[in-house]
Amino acid sequence: MTYFLWGAIVIIALSMVALLYRLVKGPNPSDRVVALDTIGVLLICLVGLFSILVETSFFLEIIFLLAILSFIGTIAFSKFIEKGDIITRDNSR
Repeated sequence: MTYFLWGAIVIIALSMVALLYRLVKGPNPSDRVVALDTIGVLLICLVGLFSILVETSFFLEIIFLLAILSFIGTIAFSKFIEKGDIITRDNSR
């Protein structure tokens, strides 16, 4: 079981390296958003596998926090690409 977990961790780490390349060199911004979201999911998977490996539930709160931050980051980046501004301000006053 331990060899399987380490193998999965190595495969996920290699996938993250490939996604970092896509994040930097993506041909268009939507590819970068998808790469950023996938990196967030893979980071959650890495923490979950590490939690199984060390046989503790301490990392479950970290997984929850990473999921929230990944979701908020993806929404903010998508909104920035779509409208060019993350927080819209009312300047009519």
